[in-house]
Amino acid sequence: MSGLRRVARQAAARDGGPGGGEERCDLCSEPLPPGYPHRHLLQPATGTVNCACRACSVLFDHGATAASGFRLLPQERWRLAGCHIDDTVWAGLGIPVALAFFTRSAQNGEITAAYPSPLGALRATVRPDDWREVEECHPDLPGRVSDVLALLVNRANGAREHWLVPLDDCYRLVAVVRAHWKGLGGGPEVWRRVEDFFRDLSEPTEPTPFTPEEATWASP
Repeated sequence: MSGLRRVARQAAARDGGPGGGEERCDLCSEPLPPGYPHRHLLQPATGTVNCACRACSVLFDHGATAASGFRLLPQERWRLAGCHIDDTVWAGLGIPVALAFFTRSAQNGEITAAYPSPLGALRATVRPDDWREVEECHPDLPGRVSDVLALLVNRANGAREHWLVPLDDCYRLVAVVRAHWKGLGGGPEVWRRVEDFFRDLSEPTEPTPFTPEEATWASP
């Protein structure tokens, strides 16, 4: 998906890595200050994530989204303390790994689960009955997930973390896994990186960096 590749290029530009270079707003072509965090816009029809300068971000933050076909990605993150998706509910989702994020289509309301893999992000449609069981796991969850705000679940190595995060955070996690996965089980390095990623969600720091070839969608 082009959205994943675009977010990866942005990180490369910040880090000065291959595929980097001067970043510009995808709407007005205004240069984006190097190293300065900027907002992103989602095109729901295509799944493309676009860079937005401060002026364009303010425009879309004040109601320009509906007429344009863009949606401004939020900045806030919420950890759902006390959320517990038990093993039976998780098994019913049919997700074969311990990391996944969930979004709701603005077009048809369908819930999609996506999970990182060595090849990129794999996707699966979640049945409505199964999703209702997930929403029952925390009082703040029903109705919150959208195409720009995802439920991100980490059950790796005994963790039980549940977050509501902007979609670009999920794209970054996909890139982290793809870049550092080794062998059949991933290897210790990738799981250290995943732990760092989730630790950084709670910190007011720049997102975990990754390189431009690492983020993509994969066919199931």
